[in-house]
Amino acid sequence: MKQDTNEPAVRQHLLDLLKGGNAHLKFEEVVKDFPEGLRGKKPEGQPHTAWRLLEHMRIAQWDILEFSRNPKHDSPEFPEGYWPQSDAPPGAAAWEKSVKQFRADLKAMQDLVAAPKTDLYARISWGDGQTILREALLVADHNAYHLGELLMVRRLLGAWKS
Repeated sequence: MKQDTNEPAVRQHLLDLLKGGNAHLKFEEVVKDFPEGLRGKKPEGQPHTAWRLLEHMRIAQWDILEFSRNPKHDSPEFPEGYWPQSDAPPGAAAWEKSVKQFRADLKAMQDLVAAPKTDLYARISWGDGQTILREALLVADHNAYHLGELLMVRRLLGAWKS
């Protein structure tokens, strides 16, 4: 494959996109000090609680990461396997564990993208045309979309500084 002279810039843009910021809030800003009593509360007229959104983001990101690096990975059943069963976390520890795992998996995706040996454009051999570039964009896009929803839930519950 011909060397792409733009690859370092593309790699950096991907990393910036995964980290968040710029046109979007960062994950850390939205989940910071999220009131425990509101994590399982559904705002009127809204389909999801903060817990359901957080867990959905974590599960989907984990699945995309594992697909990207593990040929033996089995994805959850779609769509039910990508959402938690309950509206509320079973306790504060479950929320914290989900946040921690989300951070770790996001860092692992960033590390995969940053690794010079990672060919961003090569087809993932166990996939059906996906590339690491596509999977990283998918993580960033999915996270941005649901992070916006999580922020909206927080606002509607009166737990966001405007």
